[in-house]
Amino acid sequence: MIQIPRGTQDILPKDTYKWQFIEDRLHEIAQNYNYKEIRTPVFESTELFVRGVGGSTDIVNKEMYTFMDKGDRSMTLKPEGTAPVVRSYIENKMQHDVNQPVKVYYLAPMFRYERRQKGRYRQFVQFGIEAIGVEDPLIDVEVISMLMHIYQSFGLKNLKLYINSIGDQDSRAAYNQALVDHFRPSIDEFCSDCQTRIDTNPMRILDCKKDRDHALVQNAPRIYDYLNEESKIYFEKVTENLDALGISYEIDYNLVRGLDYYTHTAFELMSDAEGFGAITTLCGGGRYNGLLELLDGPQETGIGFALSIERLLLALEAEGIEIPEPEGIDLYICTLDAAAEATAGQLLHKLRAEGISCDMDYKHRKLKAQMKDADRKDAAFTIVLGESELKTGEVELKHMQSGETKKVSMDDLKQLSTLIEENGS
Repeated sequence: MIQIPRGTQDILPKDTYKWQFIEDRLHEIAQNYNYKEIRTPVFESTELFVRGVGGSTDIVNKEMYTFMDKGDRSMTLKPEGTAPVVRSYIENKMQHDVNQPVKVYYLAPMFRYERRQKGRYRQFVQFGIEAIGVEDPLIDVEVISMLMHIYQSFGLKNLKLYINSIGDQDSRAAYNQALVDHFRPSIDEFCSDCQTRIDTNPMRILDCKKDRDHALVQNAPRIYDYLNEESKIYFEKVTENLDALGISYEIDYNLVRGLDYYTHTAFELMSDAEGFGAITTLCGGGRYNGLLELLDGPQETGIGFALSIERLLLALEAEGIEIPEPEGIDLYICTLDAAAEATAGQLLHKLRAEGISCDMDYKHRKLKAQMKDADRKDAAFTIVLGESELKTGEVELKHMQSGETKKVSMDDLKQLSTLIEENGS
């Protein structure tokens, strides 16, 4: 039997309403912050991610789904959303857009070949935003504010926001050297990845999942001590404006973004809800200066974040927050014979064109079984069609909750639609 690929999931009709509810909310909040949707291809040139994410990262080295197309070109199913957005920004010359910064969001499937864990899949849905074209603490705060708004809008309370500053390129270079001096004498105690990272990107040692509890990681130099005055002032403005908005946060001096182009503000949102799981990160983001140039673009800067819908659903479950189930259909048509079934099909066609959600029985069941089916579909109204109704052209419209009935003409489609709308569930 052919089965679903390992590390993926079927989202069945009994659960899709949860996804639709979340997606609708995300679209709404993004629009409120004046972020416009961007849609990039599911696959891109492999080089985009090698350059844009980093050849030394686990994503590029271990997790990408890469294939050769018929033109013998290396393509990759996108593992993250920022690099494709930046590629589109450059290719479509968005730096010339009169509206600056360019503020976009995306909601799309991503693909990473990683070990299956609770809430982590090899195909997952990611929502993210990017604000490109302005370097200002207020934009950083807007992005963080939007992030908090999203999670709090679902009623989540067990949230912890951690922020830090990576500083500008000069501060980062000084800090990298301090990390090399700190880790080099004992680097053979670390995993093979970290032994490579010390020469390619020492900040990523702080991100290592295997060595996170090593004493040298716990006692590593703090990046804040290596920030120059300009970087400190930038970070202070970010924290001051977060304070002004009443957004609670904690400064985590070990919070870094390991990719070379990240600068200044970095942040992560965690859940400390009981039962959420060992991996508590809900969302991460930060400011990137240099990514556009790395991809042969203009000297522009950006900031953004990305979140997983699957992780959001887990957080809601951990806090016992239920997404409201959708309402049932407006009308269910019960039929008593073949002639009635044919007429019901025609009536459904007309009603649906009027915006009425309706259904009928297709299994030729008895009336009692059809009424049970109407209950299962949570129909607000039912009508019964039989020989008598076809002769008179009139039906009894029954309101299922109250039991009240009213005779209406089948030909008077407008009246039937109005009654359903006025007395709907």
